[in-house]
Amino acid sequence: MSTVRLEAVKNEEAAGSSLVPMQPASLDIWDKKYRLKTKQGEALDADIDGTYQRVARALADAETTAEKRAYWYERFVWALRRGAIPAGRITSNAGAQEHKPATSTINCTVSGTIEDSMDGILDKVHEAGLTLKAGCGIGYEFSTLRPRGAFVAGAGAYTSGPMSFMDIYDKMCFTVSSAGGRRGAQMGTFDVSHPDVKDFIRAKREDGRLRQFNLSLLITDGFMDAVANDADWPMVFPVNAKEQGEINLDDESEVIWRDWPTHKNYVSRDDGLVACKIYGHIRARHLWDMIMVSTYDYAEPGFILIDRVNEMNNNWWCENIRATNPCGEQPLPPYGACLLGSVNLTTFVRDPFTDQAAFDWEEYKEVVRVFTRMLDNVVDVNGLPLQQQRDEILRKRRHGMGFLGLGSTLTMLKMKYGSPESCEFTESIARDMAVAGWEMGLALAREKGAAPIMEELFDVTAAMLRLRPEMAKDGWRIGQQIPGKVLHAKYSRYMQRVAEVSPELVDELAEIGSRFTHHSSIAPTGTISLSLANNASNGIEPSFAHHYSRNVIREGKKSKEKVDVFSYELLAYRHLVNAKAVPFAEDADARLPDYFISADDINPKEHVDVQAAAQKWVDSSISKTANVPTDYPYEQFKDIYRYAHQQGLKGCTTFRFNPAAFQGVLVKEADLENTLYRFELEDGSVVEVKGNEQIEYDGEMHSAANLFDALKEGYYGKF
Repeated sequence: MSTVRLEAVKNEEAAGSSLVPMQPASLDIWDKKYRLKTKQGEALDADIDGTYQRVARALADAETTAEKRAYWYERFVWALRRGAIPAGRITSNAGAQEHKPATSTINCTVSGTIEDSMDGILDKVHEAGLTLKAGCGIGYEFSTLRPRGAFVAGAGAYTSGPMSFMDIYDKMCFTVSSAGGRRGAQMGTFDVSHPDVKDFIRAKREDGRLRQFNLSLLITDGFMDAVANDADWPMVFPVNAKEQGEINLDDESEVIWRDWPTHKNYVSRDDGLVACKIYGHIRARHLWDMIMVSTYDYAEPGFILIDRVNEMNNNWWCENIRATNPCGEQPLPPYGACLLGSVNLTTFVRDPFTDQAAFDWEEYKEVVRVFTRMLDNVVDVNGLPLQQQRDEILRKRRHGMGFLGLGSTLTMLKMKYGSPESCEFTESIARDMAVAGWEMGLALAREKGAAPIMEELFDVTAAMLRLRPEMAKDGWRIGQQIPGKVLHAKYSRYMQRVAEVSPELVDELAEIGSRFTHHSSIAPTGTISLSLANNASNGIEPSFAHHYSRNVIREGKKSKEKVDVFSYELLAYRHLVNAKAVPFAEDADARLPDYFISADDINPKEHVDVQAAAQKWVDSSISKTANVPTDYPYEQFKDIYRYAHQQGLKGCTTFRFNPAAFQGVLVKEADLENTLYRFELEDGSVVEVKGNEQIEYDGEMHSAANLFDALKEGYYGKF
């Protein structure tokens, strides 16, 4: 096992940055979103390094002695200057309590289970409002609510179904202005076997509906098998305890026994399965086609492979995960919370764009080690608004470290994104992060104590042995007690994989326990990439394009503002190699090398291959979007999702530019140039303009595309 280096290393300037000047859009976003200011607007962070120093001080102050606080402050600043970038809530709110006392450093939460009652629904609306007000994103599962038309005995009436209650959450989220000047973010998940699943698939086709939500279906292995075999698919919902006398629980044509997120008020068995009434059947392929058409045209619903999520969950024995944070990289249990951070890979590239280009693996691993301690300290200054959330994060201390700038880094190393060598590089990045992180999990457990769940004793149950048959082979029997650290290190499918490359480490984790139950996830990192990383590519993605527009929300502006941005690798190439270089240049002196590729140059299978390479070593999940061209054939598009399932992914999302449906956050100039938007004026006349043209309306200038979207979706003037 490699040792964990805690001593300071050379404090020179980060070699990989090459001091590429920050572009104006990056500095502007940092100033608007992450720079600490007084209520009067006076800047307290002198510059970006001032922001780093504020964050480092706040997190080092969680250490137990003055000596440690001083030492780790220096180490944290060192890591931040070399590519460690805490997520937006940490960067914005750490050390800012005097000015923003009611904010949290946590990006990701999931609601408590929404119980199938009016009290349960409205109680969770209230909790969600407090969570969004603190600046956290939140996810919910809505398939716990009975289907439309089901009888509600207490009310003597029939329910309007889950979709109508989702509208309440949507309006609440739009109304609550989240901390730090950003609107709330929500994820709504829904089981593919719920009787109202077709309504969920079609929900966002109505202009302006559920626009504060990302939507994802919970796709099971059973459904994928039914699609493959062209079988019928049952639509089900649990049998209430009051109804069990009205249905034959032994009749397989009426009842299916399956996992369900709650047993309260439902009929269940000793092995943990719940009786579900069959409401009807649908051909699995017909439902699959409905999902694919919606995803092709509207980019939603997303695709969460929920059986894979739970099978690979490090806390497999005590969590039944049914929802994720708004971008999908953090599958979490009820009241689950997780903080995020990303390592900027571009800072470790040496001699970029040359035949000697190389990645500094040793400095990368040292930044990961220091950053792991930094993120663990965030748990102790979490600022979460609900006691259940605070209890959950302190008991398990999960965090999600990932990386950003992969696409930019591959270009700087002269590799093409999606190629076999790029997949090998991606897997190495994720594996080294994992091993270094778990080494620190062990070292921190020895120094500060393991996460409390590691020392808890759990009763061995029939459900536990059903999920992990090897426990019975190892001699475990129902009724015995087993420590959490053994269930985590020895029987987690993910930790079993880590044991393949570092068996001694995992043996010690089973004996000592880890400081945290989860270490890694890869977030979309859109705003921190654009600002603090000078528009290095988002998360695990390739660069969207090397010159494009980003639509940003400006406080007080009535539509989104179009901002010109350049990829980090283009800026670096201009700074280091050729100042005249531009994308699509006809002049040979200004052309970029052929390894300068962007999202549209990569086929969907290559997107999945890169994600699969990283997912092998990421213990939570990955937020990734496979961008496909507008004219990409539908029949080939459908195959992406089956391929993602075959490759072992936990989720899959695609995006195809479709201006008739919505306006994306990232937009290429060519797409705007080629799209006509039609406005009907008060006198009945019609004006047609290209998407990139500027229009004066209501005393402000807007791009045609953004004005059209704001009016169509109903958010004009509401930011």
